[in-house]
Amino acid sequence: MPFDRYAPVLLLLASNVFMTFAWYGHLKYRSAPLAMAIVASWGIALFEYTLMVPANRIGSAVYSAPQLKGMQEVITLLVFAGFSAWYLGEPLKWNHWAGFALIAVAAWLIFLE
Repeated sequence: MPFDRYAPVLLLLASNVFMTFAWYGHLKYRSAPLAMAIVASWGIALFEYTLMVPANRIGSAVYSAPQLKGMQEVITLLVFAGFSAWYLGEPLKWNHWAGFALIAVAAWLIFLE
């Protein structure tokens, strides 16, 4: 398995787990002060960036910037789908899945030469 091809995918997957917690994790604690949610989210996002930046730097040796972005969007949606159902208790409905599928098709188109 070539490092340059698979490392970005694994790093993007890990970074998106942290990103999703940074962006949406506070919704489970709506009674917490907004300032606290912002600071906590920034702290999580800082760690997320330590994974995202290397993912894009390493991935740029194999993938174009639009391909990296398309890959990141699909990974984000998959991570978010699990997070929404598992952590927030809000499973996705058919229309959410349909919308996500259209985004996945768009990402696939980016990889066509």
